[in-house]
Amino acid sequence: DAVWDLEFTERKPLDEIAEEEFAVSGHKSFRALYQCVLAHAADHQKSSIWATLGVNGVSVKSLVAVLSYFILAGKAKAANVQQRVNGLHAASIYLLLLGIPGSIANKVFHEVLLDTCADLTSHCWPQDSGKKRKKDGLKSSQTDGKRSKPQRKDAEMEVDDEEEEEEELHFSGQDLMKIRDAVVLLVQSLLRLLETFQLKDRPQSTSNCMQIFCKLLYFEPVVGELNFAALQDITKLKSVPEMAFYGLQLLLRSMAHDYLRIGIAGDFCRKSLSLRRVFHQLLYVILMMNKGNRGKPSLLVTSQAILSTRDQAIHFVCHLVTELKEMAPPFLQILLQHICFQMVEKSEYRSHGAQAVAMLTSQMESSGYACFIKWLSNFSRSSKVMVHRLFSIDVVMVLLEQPERQPEECPDPELACFLPHKFLIQSLLFARRMDNSPTVQGHALNCLAQCLELPSFNVTRAIHNLFAASEFENSSSSCEESGLTLDLGPVSVDSTLSKENLALLLRRVEDSKTNVRKSALQALVGLLKHAVIPMSWENLSTLSERCRDSAVSVKKKALQCVGELLAAKPECNMVQRVWLQGVVPAVVDSENSVQEKALEALDQVVLSQVKQYSASRHLDASQRLTWDLLGLLCHECQNLSRYFSRAFTIWSKQNKFSPSFITNLISHTEADHAAGAWLLLSKVVASSPKLPYGKILDAWDNMISSKAVSVPTCCHILSVMGDIAAHLNEDTKDRIIKDLMCWLKSFTLSLEVISASVETLLQFGRSEDVKETQAFLNQHCGELVSVCEAYLASIILSEKGAENLNEELMVKHLHTLGVASLHCPSKVGKRTVLLVESVLTTHSVKLEEMPASLPLSQFKTNSLSTKVRAHGVITLGKLCLQHEELVQKYLPVFARELEVGTEVAVRNNVVVIMCDLCVRYTNIVDHYIPNISTCLRDNEAVIREQTLIMLTNLLQEEFVKWKGSLFFRFMSALVDPVPAIASLCEYCLVHLLLKKNPEMFSVHFIECIFHFNSYNKHKSYNKFPQSEREKVLFSLKGAHHCDKRFRIYRFLLEHFTDTQRFNITNKINQTILACFADEELPLDADGAAILSETFKILSLKEMKLQSISAGTAGPAGEEPEEENMANMAKAVIQAAQKKVVSQVQKKAFIENTVPLIISLKSLLEQKRSPVLRDLMAYLQVTMQDYRNEVKECFAGDEQLAAEVEFALKTAEKEREMEEQLENCSLTGDGRIPTAQKKKKRFFSDLQSKEQISCCQVVSSGAV
Repeated sequence: DAVWDLEFTERKPLDEIAEEEFAVSGHKSFRALYQCVLAHAADHQKSSIWATLGVNGVSVKSLVAVLSYFILAGKAKAANVQQRVNGLHAASIYLLLLGIPGSIANKVFHEVLLDTCADLTSHCWPQDSGKKRKKDGLKSSQTDGKRSKPQRKDAEMEVDDEEEEEEELHFSGQDLMKIRDAVVLLVQSLLRLLETFQLKDRPQSTSNCMQIFCKLLYFEPVVGELNFAALQDITKLKSVPEMAFYGLQLLLRSMAHDYLRIGIAGDFCRKSLSLRRVFHQLLYVILMMNKGNRGKPSLLVTSQAILSTRDQAIHFVCHLVTELKEMAPPFLQILLQHICFQMVEKSEYRSHGAQAVAMLTSQMESSGYACFIKWLSNFSRSSKVMVHRLFSIDVVMVLLEQPERQPEECPDPELACFLPHKFLIQSLLFARRMDNSPTVQGHALNCLAQCLELPSFNVTRAIHNLFAASEFENSSSSCEESGLTLDLGPVSVDSTLSKENLALLLRRVEDSKTNVRKSALQALVGLLKHAVIPMSWENLSTLSERCRDSAVSVKKKALQCVGELLAAKPECNMVQRVWLQGVVPAVVDSENSVQEKALEALDQVVLSQVKQYSASRHLDASQRLTWDLLGLLCHECQNLSRYFSRAFTIWSKQNKFSPSFITNLISHTEADHAAGAWLLLSKVVASSPKLPYGKILDAWDNMISSKAVSVPTCCHILSVMGDIAAHLNEDTKDRIIKDLMCWLKSFTLSLEVISASVETLLQFGRSEDVKETQAFLNQHCGELVSVCEAYLASIILSEKGAENLNEELMVKHLHTLGVASLHCPSKVGKRTVLLVESVLTTHSVKLEEMPASLPLSQFKTNSLSTKVRAHGVITLGKLCLQHEELVQKYLPVFARELEVGTEVAVRNNVVVIMCDLCVRYTNIVDHYIPNISTCLRDNEAVIREQTLIMLTNLLQEEFVKWKGSLFFRFMSALVDPVPAIASLCEYCLVHLLLKKNPEMFSVHFIECIFHFNSYNKHKSYNKFPQSEREKVLFSLKGAHHCDKRFRIYRFLLEHFTDTQRFNITNKINQTILACFADEELPLDADGAAILSETFKILSLKEMKLQSISAGTAGPAGEEPEEENMANMAKAVIQAAQKKVVSQVQKKAFIENTVPLIISLKSLLEQKRSPVLRDLMAYLQVTMQDYRNEVKECFAGDEQLAAEVEFALKTAEKEREMEEQLENCSLTGDGRIPTAQKKKKRFFSDLQSKEQISCCQVVSSGAV
């Protein structure tokens, strides 16, 4: 009775005698009793167990109490194996008794004891994963930040206590088998109970059973496939999970029978409630989560067992949907929605969740499927939770893999539009390209690329609709590759929309977020591979540009993308060029991993495809691609030669070039693609000790005798000859030197070949003795100089020489003279120099007779062409390189030519020569750097670009310093009218020069304000010497240049550190505001312009400290979960830094800036200066950060504090009004809407208030 009174919540001890008897008999007595009760349960019509118990004087009430003793003993955490087995057997006996007819009448049933027996498995079976789930749950709560630190400590202590208790118990394999057999008996007893005992009127017990069965799904792995048949023999069920699924069916079947037999609304409601509960319990199995009685569910560690259980649960739901027909679809919709809502950020769980959604939607009819897609469309636009939008994309991808449903299958025409795959792509997937979260943007673009790989033609057609600007071209190209052809027909496309979509994708390739750029690159490559967008140079060059991205991961992705495109379109010339321009420069990348990836790509595509050549065998596709690429490097992409050479330098250290490789390579030197073979040979010959010199000499003889060899091939052969010179005998050397001299003296070679020939001649004359080498050069190069000198004399000194002038021949002689003179300076006489001078002037006028200030073009009208004069300048510059006295003589002439010369080619070459001279004669040329930098404002873009490149090289090598006006002239190039030059200048400043001098921008910033406004009244700034011409050229003074000036200011400030921003603000206070406040600088028109511009600069958002203005990390849902912890730690640090820096900045503002502002405001009011408006605008912007501290900041001027508060309130009202006006438009009769009238009245009132305020200020100032 006491046990019954306690509602079976506490255990009362048995009699000592009875306890000893049970201890002796062990579980055998329970087995015997179980078999006896089982026999009565199976054959209850022949004899009643209740009568048997009564005859033997056994009280049912006492029997249940005794059973509860063992049940509660087995439930205890410290129970041993015997107690657990006995408890499970006792629970099985109680459930069997409960299922026998008459149990209710004999008062066997008790709801608490039923629930305890049913859930006894979770207490008796050792939970190996329990600890992990507790820790996971704790970790989840920490991530959410909903627990305080003391609560976390308490929770950890509880977990530790539980672990200590569990660690005291150790179970052998035999013990576990005993417990497992007892668990099977208990579950079988529960199933037998459910077959006969109805729980429809006991919802709590039904719910508990459902929870218990869902827990049992994880009890052990299932071998083979499960059978979800309606009626099964319990004894034939092999595994506990199989029994659990059958138990869920039994819970539902009892309600289903009532519903089908009676059709009563109440039974239908109970059945619906049961189905809802089953789906709710299976939800967390599908999501792979552990849902306790309360609190947030925690993720289970994904394993094969967990995934298998999840798949079984999905198949079970599909079985229920098929079996229950019209009753299940509404609850299936709810289940799908809950899967979507409770999904987590981790990609692995999202992927499995999306697959579950796809499997479940496959069981839906078209109308239900359309309803779900409609809901998913709204779900994908969830603005608060990023993971919702992310998961909707995953769902779309798996749905696209299913067969497409036809609109005719849906009876509701309003829902039919949600069935085609086109809706999924255009309205759900592609719409996320504009998402607020970069993570979602990137995922959407990445999935868009994956869609093109799907075997669905309608998917491809839908994507074509988004991007194609004309009819669906090449629609069957992707099909033909797989052996299929299908004409998808013409596609009607809005060309404007398609262009906008493509433009947006190209902008995403340059996005500020790394993952967005990577995904956009993948999408772009997919569109190009499948001919969705044209293979235009604009689209393709974007890929090669990203190979030089600032982020390493983007560079690697770009290299991968150009590789994929080349593999898909190996015969496309533009694709080949893009691949070269992307991969080859990456060989010299600063990041080793990028270098290695580029070298690997070059090795696979170029080196590994060099096979033995045979004229009788055709080249395969890979070999053709290799020689096409090498052909491009020889001709159209010669500018990549330096990077390509770097690759071979690295490979030579790795011993990449085996004798067989050299043999295979030389076999191609007589083929149609010999140019590429000689290019490769010229790169590898220096690191290959053994070469077939005979074949190389044969090629040399053929080149000498033939005129059909191209210029690049000639240069490469000459390079090879120079590299093998040391391995040739003297007779062969003499023969080749003779051939070279004859070749050079024929003057039939191109300029490139002339330079290469002289370099090869140098290689053949090189020896260990320097004097011998110089004697060789004096002999042979001196001979060339003499020949050239004689030719120039015949043209210039002859009265009719100019009439018979061959321009090409003249250029070749000048070029040969310049190249040869570099190696034999002693052979260059005064006559040679005078002849070159005469090329630039005339034979009747000598430079030495003219003033040094006159340019080359002003000596006398010259009959020679600009081309000849331009080459003459280069030759004269080469002569100057070897003779310092010539440098002193010609530099003034060169400088004057830059100023007044009219020939573009001549002035361009003068810039090159002067910068080259600066390397050798730095101190002499340094005086002329202002003359060179003036060319940054030249009328010709080519000269501006050349000057920018040359000066950047000199600054990098520190041959030139940032002195005088040089920095400000570089700044003026930032606003060059040609965008390419402005972009080049930005690259040079940021990536080449700023790294060398990090303080460069901050040191010159204040002087930029004075310089670009042509203000020279300050005692310290803008005092360097400039001519009037230079002042006019580089002046950006005036309102019409305001945009250019602020473009420069913003560029500089964007590359400031926070320390530099803080210091520059204080320096502006001291050097500009203080000077005007103390009236050291006059407040005239120029002074007002400087002061006004200063206030505007101080108001720029780029002037604000990034640690304060940059937003803290967004909500946890805005970034992937893997980054949450790092982002949270970073956010905490940033918040602390922001607080400290804000206090320091506030203190500096109050102590340094506010007194100056008050003084300037008083002065501007007295002068009635319009700059007062800019001052108030600056205060309005600045005080946004101290909105509630205005009175504290301006404690010394209450009137100013009141005006600032009024200005802040006015700005807030303006913002509210603008938001209202966004939704307003003109009415049909052309009248201004009410909102606009209100805004006009508002501004008129504001203006009158400002006038009143100004009057008050003036009067107070007078007082």
